Amino acid sequence: MQTGSSSQPNFFDTKVLGHPAGLFVLFFTEMWERFSFYGMRVLLIQFLTMSVIGLNPGWGWEVADAGALFATYAMLLYITPIFGGILADRYIGYRWAVVIGSLVMTLGHAFMALEGEMFMYLGLACLVAGTGFFKPNMTSILSEMYKSVPQKKDGAYTIFYMGVNAGAFFGMMLCGYLGERVGWHYGFGLAGIFMLLGTLQFWLAKPIFGSIGNVPKKGEKTIDNDPELADLTQEDKDALKKNPFTTVDYILITVSTIIGLLYAFDDPFRIIAKFRLFPETILGYDGKVVGIIFGLIVFLYLVITRISRYTKVVRDRMIAVIIFAFFTIFFWMSFEQGATSLVLFARDNTQRMMIGNSALLFNIFNTLLTVIPLLIITWVLYLLAKQTIKKAFASNIILAITFIGVWGAAIWMLNRDWSSHAYEVSYSAVKEAVLTEDGTHKIDESNNPVFKFTPISEAFSAKEGDEIVEVTTIITDRVEMEAGTSIKIYEELERFHVLTSDIEHPLREGYSKQGKTPHIIEARVTELKDGQVEITASWFSILNSFFIIAFASLVSKLWDSKYNPPAAIKYGLGLIIMAIGFGVLAYGANGISEGTRVSMMWLVFAYLFHTLGELFSSPVGLSYVSKLVPARMIAFMFGMWYLAIAIGNNLAAQVGGQIENITEKYSLSTFFLIFTVVPIVAGLIVIALNPLMKKLMHGVK
Repeated sequence: MQTGSSSQPNFFDTKVLGHPAGLFVLFFTEMWERFSFYGMRVLLIQFLTMSVIGLNPGWGWEVADAGALFATYAMLLYITPIFGGILADRYIGYRWAVVIGSLVMTLGHAFMALEGEMFMYLGLACLVAGTGFFKPNMTSILSEMYKSVPQKKDGAYTIFYMGVNAGAFFGMMLCGYLGERVGWHYGFGLAGIFMLLGTLQFWLAKPIFGSIGNVPKKGEKTIDNDPELADLTQEDKDALKKNPFTTVDYILITVSTIIGLLYAFDDPFRIIAKFRLFPETILGYDGKVVGIIFGLIVFLYLVITRISRYTKVVRDRMIAVIIFAFFTIFFWMSFEQGATSLVLFARDNTQRMMIGNSALLFNIFNTLLTVIPLLIITWVLYLLAKQTIKKAFASNIILAITFIGVWGAAIWMLNRDWSSHAYEVSYSAVKEAVLTEDGTHKIDESNNPVFKFTPISEAFSAKEGDEIVEVTTIITDRVEMEAGTSIKIYEELERFHVLTSDIEHPLREGYSKQGKTPHIIEARVTELKDGQVEITASWFSILNSFFIIAFASLVSKLWDSKYNPPAAIKYGLGLIIMAIGFGVLAYGANGISEGTRVSMMWLVFAYLFHTLGELFSSPVGLSYVSKLVPARMIAFMFGMWYLAIAIGNNLAAQVGGQIENITEKYSLSTFFLIFTVVPIVAGLIVIALNPLMKKLMHGVK
């Protein structure tokens, strides 16, 4: 394969912030892809679990079923890149793979923007397939660009990683806001628009890259001249040549792959088609469990027999990778709760209403949080345009259009929050005593009796003898009203909304189709209050990206200092620090009852610890696979690593989907304790294995 310097002699002459302009084309391409991916992801679990009737209706699925569907989706996202990387490396080249993946993902988002169950499934399938082409090949282009200057590669990956987090940040913020405030499909659609524009700007920037990312040539790198294998003896290199995949190996790979895919698709088939892919029972035991155990045995036999054929140094290094991959499962099983249970916790259990000075402070903070990163990235865009406007004029125009669009969306979002009004509203309700299981009046922590207030509405009338009282609540809306105004209100997710005529009509229509009467309440504005704002559930998800951008450079300096710990210590600490975040949530959720909401600060601190744990763990991952694994096994071992991440993501969604069941049987605090205890135990084991890991790695650091 051609190097960056030979294929494009002047490639490094056009620089932005000390790096080739092409790096920032990749930066923005990855940014828009992550924008679309995370923008969709933060909406999906909410959409699936929202009531089928309401102001912003969803599918009304049980949380467990929604988690199971998301588990399959998340697992496949890390399996398809294995095949996409192989296809690009051998046949179509990295650039075409990125373009194909981007277009397929754009089609997926377009499907999800449409109404209809089939479109949703087609959309998810396209996103999985498109990610398989896109995900592994962006970094391959980046790696190829820096072949002739490897000393600059670490800095390039840091900049690229910032693009990843910038895209995730704005995707979750803007798509999440649009989806929650206007409609889920609008959020899905916005993600697709920026995915399409990102694809166009990448393709039109082709002149900047020369032949980098083209279809590879055969025979350019062999085991004997591969610089990554320079530390191996000739005996080890000869052993690599003599260890091709056998027919039995391919059969075992096929069998374990088929069983793995059956496992991945079993839940969606059960939920959607009411059909199980595994037999109900095998030899008297659960068929799915037996099938999974058999598949694991086949896969472990394959791995053990492959590794045993190598010499000691190569064999030991691959064992080290397998150990890291095993503990990776526990990291992602916990960390990826951010896609399921933490989104639901933010929506259903976190106090997101702010009023008065608190609302003002949040609006100021959120404005700075939105505008400052946008200004910085826009400045980078300006620097890129200065260097590349003549060579890739059309690409720069597309990039300009994307940023006009994202600025427009951001200003629209901020304006809605700044221009909202708060009102005290009164309505009639039936007052009833809340009883304990033994029939006595329930008492709260302040020793006061607890009452339930049921609003009188079109669907609920007071009976003779009921105690009717006037209840007040605070409502926020962009409509200006005066005290004494009669209004109609509707409760959704424990928050009241003002019903204007354009909102009321589709709501009544939805109830009518179900043969039900809507709970529309007659109310009256009693007082104008200070400003109020409701934070979207999606907003909390941006904290991970924000904290990464804030702390990445500090942690990076630690790794460059004399205090840089060994890989096993680093990974173990990452697991433990992340677990502390869940411990914070377990403490904050301790003892809360149904309908109670906790302070948003518990969730803020949880995301802080989760991010610090990620920053400790992220240096270990794929970099150690590339350092420890020989060329002939690199694709297989990368596949194993992605499989471990896939299993972790799958388990994350499966267990996260059980949040309601575990909370009902035990408590919400118990649910979060699972993700506190398991990663801490795994982290301590990894740290204890440090002497063994150093021995197995044979000098690789």
